[in-house]
Amino acid sequence: MVSSNLKILVVDDDEAMRVSFEKFLAKEGHLAVIVENGAQALEKIRNRQFDLAFIDLKLPGIDGIELLKLIRAKNPRLDIVIITGYGTVETAVEAIKLGAYDYIQKPFSLKAIRQVINKIQEKRTILRNAAARQLKFDREGQIEMIIGESPRMIEVYELVQKVAPTDSTVLITGETGTGKELIARAIHFNSLRKDKPFLTMDCGSLVETLFESELFGHVKGSFTGAIATKHGSFELANGGSFFFDEIGNISLNIQAKILRAIQEREIRRIGSTETIKVDVRVIAATNKNLRQAVEQGSFREDLFYRISVIPIHLPALRERKEDIMPLANYFLQKYNQRRLKALRGFSPKVKEIFLNYPWPGNVRELENIVERAVVIEDSDEVTVASLPSHLWVAAGHQEMGSPQIKSLEELEREHIIHALKATDGNRSKTARLLGIDRKTLYEKIKRYQIENKLSS
Repeated sequence: MVSSNLKILVVDDDEAMRVSFEKFLAKEGHLAVIVENGAQALEKIRNRQFDLAFIDLKLPGIDGIELLKLIRAKNPRLDIVIITGYGTVETAVEAIKLGAYDYIQKPFSLKAIRQVINKIQEKRTILRNAAARQLKFDREGQIEMIIGESPRMIEVYELVQKVAPTDSTVLITGETGTGKELIARAIHFNSLRKDKPFLTMDCGSLVETLFESELFGHVKGSFTGAIATKHGSFELANGGSFFFDEIGNISLNIQAKILRAIQEREIRRIGSTETIKVDVRVIAATNKNLRQAVEQGSFREDLFYRISVIPIHLPALRERKEDIMPLANYFLQKYNQRRLKALRGFSPKVKEIFLNYPWPGNVRELENIVERAVVIEDSDEVTVASLPSHLWVAAGHQEMGSPQIKSLEELEREHIIHALKATDGNRSKTARLLGIDRKTLYEKIKRYQIENKLSS
């Protein structure tokens, strides 16, 4: 019994075979694309995602083995079944060694095709279920995990697994603290570029004059202070991936230069007339509505469409409450190990608070709260006493002696003031502690008139 329909590519120069495949696959409910040679197959794979490909060994131009190698280099997760005739079984076995899933020998029955498809569907279901609770990737020998069991996060995991082997640009959207950079890293370290550099740039942390130099580099003497030639981050990422964090914060002038670098695959250092070819996969992230920014004229429409070939949206933590406790338990284990403690879990009241709190800082805020609790908790489990008061008040639990529950804005203002005092006013450290970028922190300080509070 088939579990789901597949997108299947068939490559065969025999017209009768193509017609038979097309009719059978349509009847079985699969989406089939039928081509007659390797060049056409490569064109289709460049523009579409497939689950399975049937490839005849004997093809005009690019033969089946060469086509297998080319496809595996571009999309190693695509299952490939080789179609072989009499006398070419040894070659088919060689194809298995090169990464083909299986082979079928002519003449074959449609029942044999169905059996192969069913085996592949079963394999894909097992892999999907294994990835359902978390997304793992090996980052330079260290395993990192993205935790989540909600349907919306499973959709994200499956999309990451599909797009990672490609070179398509990806735009990751979501509120601050939802884990956009972690998803970007998952894409890179699950790609063919995983052994090449992964470099990032916080687009809200640099002024425009420094941004261009950091990104594209400069030559000696190109401006005051340029005492040596500098290689830009984009050039250093050659062969790998480059992550623009909060790309919505950059100026229109820099946007134009980034667009050119992506389209032309070349850069020019400040003060130089020489162009440098670069092969870089671009991944971008933003907590802003870029479509709205395009309408307002603050973001280039052509750049928006160029970076959002594959959009991935990360839901806010409050929109996937079933993930809150699995995440909390993961962070508890993480900080138990770091702090050499052995807290066994969370009290029922803490669990209730966690599930009712709106988590404006999302996963990053949850991690900070759990780390804080591990540090200060004296019992064998996390209790309400180790949570900051704003957390359980905002979750709907009346603070002792308090006549009324404060608004989220009041609580946020107090929390920012507390964080600033804890870091002696260091805004970079405060932003990291709160899980937001510096620009967002500056905006909140201005909105809540916190400068006056700190100086008083």
